[in-house]
Amino acid sequence: MSELHIELYTPGYQADFVRLNTEWIRTWFRPEASDREVFSDPEGKIIKPGGQIFLAVDEQGTCIGCCALIRHEAATFELAKMAVAPESQGSGAGRLLGEAALTYAYEQGAAKVFLEGNTRLEASIRLYRKLGFTEVPLGEVVYERCNIKMEINWKR
Repeated sequence: MSELHIELYTPGYQADFVRLNTEWIRTWFRPEASDREVFSDPEGKIIKPGGQIFLAVDEQGTCIGCCALIRHEAATFELAKMAVAPESQGSGAGRLLGEAALTYAYEQGAAKVFLEGNTRLEASIRLYRKLGFTEVPLGEVVYERCNIKMEINWKR
């Protein structure tokens, strides 16, 4: 297994971000309008409003995974757009991405990080629980494919 490291988004990674997420979404669901909106302008939709995109890169320089941290309010972020290439699943990339995103959120003063997921994706739900997320009432969701909401609350 190759060594992985986390890099922050630059425009050169847009194609990887879109490719990984589109592949994941098409495997399990279908792309939605909000997906296409983010993929057309990740910098404008995620980074400029105060979020960040993290990329898992192997020792050959290949981007094998990604996730986004979207700022919703000063102290609230959403963990979103997490995808790992099928051939790299089980490599620990998802955990590294999640840890990097949570560390960044905490350092930015976040009091809460939430995510919207789907219980069909059992490995993802297990990962989120290991990262410290707990289930909360679903409420309104952005994506049709979501049937579970989870969050981490830090006392600040």
